[in-house]
Amino acid sequence: MASRTLAPVFGVSQSLSGKAWHWRGGNMDIGAEIDDLGNDIVTQLLLSRGVAADDLDRHRNPTLRAFLPDPSLFKDMNTAAERIAQAILTQETVTIYGDYDVDGATSSALMIRLMRMLGADADYYIPDRLLEGYGPSGEALVKLADAGSSLIVTVDCGAMAFDALEMAHDAGVDVIVVDHHKCSHELPKAAALVNPNRLDEVDEAAAHGHLAAVGVAFLLAIAVVRTLRERGYFESRKEPDLMSLLDLVALGTVADVAALHGLNRAFVAQGLKIMSRRENTGMAALIDASRLKRAPVCSDLGFALGPRINAGGRVGESTLGVRLLTTQDADEARAIAAQLSTLNEERRDIEAAVQEAAEAQIAQQHNRAVIVVHGAGWHPGVIGIVAGRIKEKTGKPTIVIACDGEEGKASGRSISGVDLGAAIIAAREEGLLVAGGGHAMAAGLTIATDNIEAFSEWIDDKLAGAVTKAQASQALKLDLAVSPKGLVPTLVEKLEEAGPYGVGWPGPKVAVGPVHIIKADIVGTDHLRLIVGGPDGGSIKAIAFRAAESDMGQAILHAGKGRKLWLAGRAKIDDWGARPAAELHLEDAAWAD
Repeated sequence: MASRTLAPVFGVSQSLSGKAWHWRGGNMDIGAEIDDLGNDIVTQLLLSRGVAADDLDRHRNPTLRAFLPDPSLFKDMNTAAERIAQAILTQETVTIYGDYDVDGATSSALMIRLMRMLGADADYYIPDRLLEGYGPSGEALVKLADAGSSLIVTVDCGAMAFDALEMAHDAGVDVIVVDHHKCSHELPKAAALVNPNRLDEVDEAAAHGHLAAVGVAFLLAIAVVRTLRERGYFESRKEPDLMSLLDLVALGTVADVAALHGLNRAFVAQGLKIMSRRENTGMAALIDASRLKRAPVCSDLGFALGPRINAGGRVGESTLGVRLLTTQDADEARAIAAQLSTLNEERRDIEAAVQEAAEAQIAQQHNRAVIVVHGAGWHPGVIGIVAGRIKEKTGKPTIVIACDGEEGKASGRSISGVDLGAAIIAAREEGLLVAGGGHAMAAGLTIATDNIEAFSEWIDDKLAGAVTKAQASQALKLDLAVSPKGLVPTLVEKLEEAGPYGVGWPGPKVAVGPVHIIKADIVGTDHLRLIVGGPDGGSIKAIAFRAAESDMGQAILHAGKGRKLWLAGRAKIDDWGARPAAELHLEDAAWAD
């Protein structure tokens, strides 16, 4: 197997999307034969993703036993566990205060289901995105205290809620914060704040800063059960099966675009197994509403299940996700899942209108390192998705601001290597923002509309160097090359053994070619569809989603049918036909002649 080299693969120094092609971990040109390789492909995929040679076995089958840290490593974890255990033992009224996105919904559902497993119960409060905005409000916390809650657990929010938690403290209610968003040096007043991204966290715990909030909540669940065990709580009752909660952890982790390495990869790998059992009534209804006829795979969590849960918080009722994931009534679950599917369709229509308006502003910012677009009347529930779309199209961090009078709400999405969350916190500390926070790849903010231009200039200057550096390293990293006849279902299955894949653990990129175009056309909404053939007599189907209007898409559509190409993308199994076939989800292409 060839050693790593920076020389362009197949001489492609500038593809049709403007990228150089490099091997990620050595040349894996294997042709059509894979049966004799055993685990060699999987080994190469693991090594090229940074796994040490003496650690391959642990990563080949990522289990919780192999990756789970002691929850007590994290600051305030024991304090939080003790306080929740006390509330269970004394039957206090507990409220879970969650965010309105998938991570918030799954974190809230996990804590509620944990309380039920322990013979207790918990109320929940999910703020309305439009009326209340992100994070705990002091008014809501005080209202919950007045209604009888002596303990409130915020999940996926609260790390920067200084004023709200001050009000709660003055009202005499204990608040535990379970979060993963960036923190400042100063921490809000809370009974406990569990967050691996605390700046005072020890190195071993800070290494888990990539966890979604639902992952942090799962660690807290372990700590609570351990605390109750030490107090003899399970001498007369059965301990809960915490593994049964991993379907929630997997969904929240993938949908929140958390990096899938280390513990997160174990969470998702094991959570998918739990999800396939369909033991969670609401999750089973969600799978059915998504029209999946098989057990969900990792990509389904981000593209089918997650968007439906998100639709409730974006354009519908913010509590729908938690209600679905905690109900034990099959009829109620089916009704909520159907409602979320309808809302998801509405969200797509709203998103398309905002997308069109936002993209009209991009041309004016071609010299900027960070794209900032804004508009009056844009729906705040879709701006995060639009920011992600523009980020993918431009290769630059993007912030989309929905203006309403004198104030705007914004969501931002970043590129690998550029910490947007830290920049937003810095902008808030500079007085440019009313509020703001987030993590490296995603952030949110509130801004006075007359500050938008100043903020745009500031963040462009702040991140220009990081963006330039990140873009310079954005070559397409290939894992292997095959001829058309070599792209077969058995190869796809072998590649998936090194999964699950996601941010931080990229799916294998396969080069196929050289090929000639047999057919090229547009299907659906801006999708490029290809049928190509190779000199080996084989042919494959390929599809590039939302790429027909891109430079690559236009070049391919207007190329002659005899023009030779190299194609690159993710190998997938198309199971719509009489028998499964492999196809390529196209990400890039380059001329081969």
